[in-house]
Amino acid sequence: MGVIKLEPRCPQRIDGMAIDPEPNWKFDSLLSELNSLETKLSSSTNVPAPFAKSWPRYISNGKSSGKSCKPFIMRVSEDEIYDTESEGEEDRSLVAATRFNCDAIYLSSDSDDESTFKDQSFLMDEVQIVEGALCELAHEHHLEDKEEIRNKISALETDLRSGSEKSTSALTQVEKYREARNEMDRKLDTQYQRKIAEALDNHLTAVQRDHELRSQIEERKIRSDAAYEEAKRREKALQEEKIRQEKSKAESEARLRAEEAIRAALEAERRAALEVERRAVKETAERQAIETSTRVVARAAQEEDAGRQMNANSAKKSQSASNVLWAAESALNSEQARIQKLKEVDEGNQALRLTYNKDLSSYEKLIGRLIRQISGSTEVVREKSREIIKIFNDRHCPQSVMVAAFAKLVVSRCTSPNTDAFACGHVIVLVTSQVPHAMDLLLAEFHRACIYTVPKHITYSESAFECEEAYYQALGYRVSDGKLESTKDYLTRLASYMELYGALIQTEVQGVQNTHGLKEGWAWIARFLNTLPANRYTAVALSAFLKMAGFALFRKYKSQFMKVLSNISNNFLQELKACEDPGLNATILEIQSYLEDKRFLKEPVGRALQSSLLSTVSIPEGPDPDYHRSSGRYY
Repeated sequence: MGVIKLEPRCPQRIDGMAIDPEPNWKFDSLLSELNSLETKLSSSTNVPAPFAKSWPRYISNGKSSGKSCKPFIMRVSEDEIYDTESEGEEDRSLVAATRFNCDAIYLSSDSDDESTFKDQSFLMDEVQIVEGALCELAHEHHLEDKEEIRNKISALETDLRSGSEKSTSALTQVEKYREARNEMDRKLDTQYQRKIAEALDNHLTAVQRDHELRSQIEERKIRSDAAYEEAKRREKALQEEKIRQEKSKAESEARLRAEEAIRAALEAERRAALEVERRAVKETAERQAIETSTRVVARAAQEEDAGRQMNANSAKKSQSASNVLWAAESALNSEQARIQKLKEVDEGNQALRLTYNKDLSSYEKLIGRLIRQISGSTEVVREKSREIIKIFNDRHCPQSVMVAAFAKLVVSRCTSPNTDAFACGHVIVLVTSQVPHAMDLLLAEFHRACIYTVPKHITYSESAFECEEAYYQALGYRVSDGKLESTKDYLTRLASYMELYGALIQTEVQGVQNTHGLKEGWAWIARFLNTLPANRYTAVALSAFLKMAGFALFRKYKSQFMKVLSNISNNFLQELKACEDPGLNATILEIQSYLEDKRFLKEPVGRALQSSLLSTVSIPEGPDPDYHRSSGRYY
């Protein structure tokens, strides 16, 4: 803080005397000056009497009254007061200014103004006029200085507040700048880190891509080497296979030549035996016909009136009843050709088994297992058919052996329980469409197992058969432990064979030709009704056949088939009833119910496989060319 010198503004001259004090007076010098001034005033005549003073001035030095005798000093900060108009003046450092001291007046604050004025009256009494004027001027100067100081302080406070506000604003701006700078630094740091991460990621990607490229190159190299090795291996395998095929071909040719030689010899023997058999059968038939004719003529002479009433058809039936063999000539020829072919294949297969080094029983067992797994599903039927054909085409086993085994196993399978005849019919059609000669072998097995699939029937004759057991064996009865099976068991097997045969005849597969289809079924039923007698065996065969194939025959032949059913109802059933055999009652009722209920209009259960494998059957409007009626017979 600096000390500001206060200079009272007094008039320069009073009554012709200069009263301007020295600017650097001290208090003692001021008193001595005042005393000298009073002396001068007292001696002067120009001073009026009332202002004359008879006693000397005494002003306490402050020790007795306790007041300070130091000069009046006001302290103001140098930062707040700066006088720009005082150029050339002395340096504004701390200056001690002493001009006057008012003993009775204490200038401390505005609240002391009244007391000051009160003391002035006392001073007026004590001092002279000059001193009073001087004090008044000093007081006014003091008040002006206080007012000026107060104004300067107010201005300084205003400047201080303004500076404080500016400082606060500046600090706020600095803080904002610092925060903006920090935010920018953070952003720059984040951007820098992002760039570093991107650069690192690009570097790692490049490294990974390089590794992948190298791996691909290595993998290609490995695959190339493996392909080269595989090509070499295949080439070697092809060469070995070619050599093996050539060797197998040479062996097959040698085996075929041997088989042809064996077959030629067997064929010669077979023809000779067949010729002998034919002659024997012909002689037996002629002899039986002569004997029967003789007996018929004798009986006709005795019963001449009864014979005249019999119609021509009954006469033919009674005359043919004496024959041993009941069958159409065309059916016998077909049977003979099929059985002969089967015999030849069997003989050739036996020779192959002897010359073949490999055991073929495993293939036969596999075929049997596949046949047992056949069920009424399209997928199963196709799968089993493909597997069987695959076995037929296997070069490791003779096809003739496998085909013969298939034919035998299929026919024997139909006597097993839970056999799906319609599904087996589909498998047979699919297999024989790829291996056509298998159908002849299959039909030959049918004829061997059941003579009514020809159709034919054999009657007992003592001259033709040594004993009844031989006769029943000729019909198809089985012998077990030296005993014949019962007629009930035989009829059950007969019905099973006829059901499978009927299912085969009516089977039609889309895109596949059935070589033994409805045409052969129509021929069978015509031959059956024209040649076979009505008895227990033929009744069971006809009932089983109609149950399986009647629906398909009606759809194809319509009115012609209805005529056949009419013939069955009017003739065949009547002849069955005339036999008066108690064992025929159930069969007669079954056939009669089939006709009366018109079951031929309903599709048999199991005929349609689960995936509708059967194709649409077109039914001709006109009569079938193979159907002819002449004199009540069907050909």
